[in-house]
Amino acid sequence: MKAKNIKTIIGLCILMCCGLQYVNAQKVKIFRGIIVDRDTIANIPLNNVYILGFKEGTSKKEKRRKTRLVNNILKVYPYARTAAQVLEKYDKMLVGLPEKEQKVLMKEAEKNLRKQYLGDIEKMTFTQGIILLKLVDRETGKTTYKIVDELRGSFQAFFYQSIARLFKYNLKDNYDPKGKDKEIEQIVRMIEDGEFN
Repeated sequence: MKAKNIKTIIGLCILMCCGLQYVNAQKVKIFRGIIVDRDTIANIPLNNVYILGFKEGTSKKEKRRKTRLVNNILKVYPYARTAAQVLEKYDKMLVGLPEKEQKVLMKEAEKNLRKQYLGDIEKMTFTQGIILLKLVDRETGKTTYKIVDELRGSFQAFFYQSIARLFKYNLKDNYDPKGKDKEIEQIVRMIEDGEFN
């Protein structure tokens, strides 16, 4: 064999090996297809698309506000989810217990929750606290006032409501995903769909 042929064969082998490595490096995805008029069309499920952007001419102030809102929701949303899970857990535990045992259980639960979360919650800003209250309502289906009333009694609920009113907030406000809380709802849905990692 001539040297030229050997170089060509070696070159082809190198190209084939590189090509095979390139093919192996690619991820293969398999999609379902549908047949329309003897043509196969890929049927690819798409994720929901949410647009969180700024219109042309949006002021810097509005951009900062929206960016802060996203950051605040990212910070407090896990706490709202945890609150819903804890509330569900204790609701199940309280069923059928005598009132005295319920009070003992709730005091113990409050002690544990304070120990675990009080430090983090104390570090939250006022705005983050308000968003957390809204998201707790979203996750549990109950206003903060109703939760406190059920777990601690009407006097405590009234007391916390009075303090909240001093800061111009109402614990009885319902979460409104289609109205005043529409922007929060959009961001939360983006989080749930994995848009923020």
